[in-house]
Amino acid sequence: MNIIAVVVTFNRLELLKRNIGCLRQNKPLTSIVVVNNGSTDGTASWLDAQKDLTVIHQANVGGSGGFYAGMDYAYKAGADWVWCMDDDVFPRADCLEHLLKVAATCDDAGILAPRRLLEGRIFTNDFQTYNLTNPFASMYGGKLAKQTITAPTEIVGTAFEGPFIRRSTIEKVGLPNKELFIFCDDTDYCLRTVQAGFKIVYVPDALMDKEKFFSNDNWSQRNKKKKWKRYYQVRNSTYLNHHYGRNAAVRHLRGFNAVSGYILVAFFTCLFADAWQWSDIGKLWKAYRDGIDEKLGIMDQTIK
Repeated sequence: MNIIAVVVTFNRLELLKRNIGCLRQNKPLTSIVVVNNGSTDGTASWLDAQKDLTVIHQANVGGSGGFYAGMDYAYKAGADWVWCMDDDVFPRADCLEHLLKVAATCDDAGILAPRRLLEGRIFTNDFQTYNLTNPFASMYGGKLAKQTITAPTEIVGTAFEGPFIRRSTIEKVGLPNKELFIFCDDTDYCLRTVQAGFKIVYVPDALMDKEKFFSNDNWSQRNKKKKWKRYYQVRNSTYLNHHYGRNAAVRHLRGFNAVSGYILVAFFTCLFADAWQWSDIGKLWKAYRDGIDEKLGIMDQTIK
């Protein structure tokens, strides 16, 4: 069986080293492909010195562009399974073993999702239903975070933090939408997978540890660091609702509800904190409009 791991990295060399060390312990992994999205912290040199890795160096095209390139390579290399992850998750030595056990009993599973642990506690944004009809409710229903899961469980959505993807899924569904850059590329891929007739199964015995970021930051510091990402979060979530929504209200109103929240926060806090600026309000609105227009790709006027 040809099992290829795909890791996407950008300027997190120490985390990447830990991730690769964990992957090297997982058997029977065939090979590891690392997509380096233009790192400038010495990652490229370290990767080139690792003789057991396949490395793809490219410009920073975001997580979606990284997984697009890595999955494309793995598929063309004849992978039976492609194991995708960011550089900040660390599969335990028997993680792949548990995924393969479930794979052997679930022929109709297109994706298997491991359980992530954050500081030893279960971390999950996996969910069991899509809400594409009610604009005043979340798209994500049946969240596993509110449940106690002890056995393999069917879900409809997971993150690109360890999904184990069957070759036949890629054959039918294709590759991730690289134009999303960051945010919602995993949701989009899972939704397409479910629509194509495949199951997605959460495997609680397949464990990965997840890095925690910004744990000591206050509200203002955390929002300043993440603010440039908000554009993509607003735009891409709006795009998902517009593209897949089953009525006009979901296609237009759900994204409006979300961006309104960010605009209100920016409006009321820019007077006494530097996390948001007046100019950000226009950029947030542009993000919403781009989502409605399904105008994707890397944008020049990102919130900074």
